[in-house]
Amino acid sequence: MAILRAFKAIRPRRDLADKVAQLPYDVMSSEEAKEMAKDNIYSFLHVDKAEIDLDENVDLYDRKVYEKANENLNKMIDNNILIQDKKNNLYIYRLTMDGKSQTGIVGCTSIDDYLNNRIKKHEYTRKDKEQDRINHVDICDANTGPIFLTYKYDDKINDIVNIWMKKEVVYDFTADDGVRHEVWVIDDDKTIKSICNLFKNVDSLYIADGHHRAASAVKVGIKRRRENPNYSGDEEFNFFLSVLFPHSDLRIIDYNRVVRDLNGLSTEEYLFKVSKKFDVEVYEGKEAYRPFRKGTYGMYLGGRWYKLAVKEGTYNSDDPVDKLDVSILQDNLLAPILGIDDPRTNDRISFVGGIRGLGELEKRVRQNDMGVAFSMYPTTLEELMNIADAGKVMPPKSTWFEPKLRSGLFIHKLK
Repeated sequence: MAILRAFKAIRPRRDLADKVAQLPYDVMSSEEAKEMAKDNIYSFLHVDKAEIDLDENVDLYDRKVYEKANENLNKMIDNNILIQDKKNNLYIYRLTMDGKSQTGIVGCTSIDDYLNNRIKKHEYTRKDKEQDRINHVDICDANTGPIFLTYKYDDKINDIVNIWMKKEVVYDFTADDGVRHEVWVIDDDKTIKSICNLFKNVDSLYIADGHHRAASAVKVGIKRRRENPNYSGDEEFNFFLSVLFPHSDLRIIDYNRVVRDLNGLSTEEYLFKVSKKFDVEVYEGKEAYRPFRKGTYGMYLGGRWYKLAVKEGTYNSDDPVDKLDVSILQDNLLAPILGIDDPRTNDRISFVGGIRGLGELEKRVRQNDMGVAFSMYPTTLEELMNIADAGKVMPPKSTWFEPKLRSGLFIHKLK
């Protein structure tokens, strides 16, 4: 039984939505954010990356940064750039990229569902990244970026959403990256109740993206509970901002790997070792090699692409993590041959989201004659959910979701 709750969103004035809405804070550096926002006083980066409005010598985690974020958020509200709805609503948020749409319901989910594992995770979080967002949420007194959740497709929920999308759209704009963003407001109490009741029949929600934002929102909620020992459970700090998509809508794209060197091996020695666990074939195509099924990989080495296919019997585990392509590559090539023992901490490996194209892999290898890159077949939603259901954690950089949800379209105040 998953809890979904309507809320009074703070959201942009209709004519400013495209100027306010921005990519999530964690997909860009401070320098990139400053450049993106320099000619846009409405940009939500002034809230999510408030260091861009301070002296560059101020530490990213200084309290001044979070206080500036709160100041900028309140200024946007005071200047009617952002306006709070007068009643509790749900919202529909549709993103369209390359002709494919994904349609989610925006509302608030429960910190208790997170704590009780009804909202399931598949990644570890880092305490320093958690603390950053804890400070941001607590000092701004708001969830400023939504958590990207998914659930197993439900016909009845889908039918309600499709009917409501025939009504007037409140935001409809295409961002600079070509992604179209559309929003509808569900303001009918009967419809809201029906949707929330249908989610009570959903066994689990799964975090697709936003593990640090989710963990931080929950910890702020726990902190507020300690500060308010007589809390009823109905207060806003018991819930956090989420967008819930049916799993059938979502698209995971490849998350590729680049290793700086061959770990002291010659090309011939390296290929010989790889051939013990993988069938290796030179790829004669003109384009970069993109794997077409599970268990296959592209490898860019010495100015040419190779096709790799894992040999039968290389792995026999029933563990859903061990069966992932990223795990097979890590356990049978990256660790034993290239010496990448811990991809989370080893500085010889880097990860490149497939949205940047396979040409980026070639470029990075050419910058270092001894480098090697691997193009991956994308992890599936089913694999992600199986691992989360088993209470396990995926290897780092296993999934890359596109398109990215925009921050600034919905803000949830904690009181």
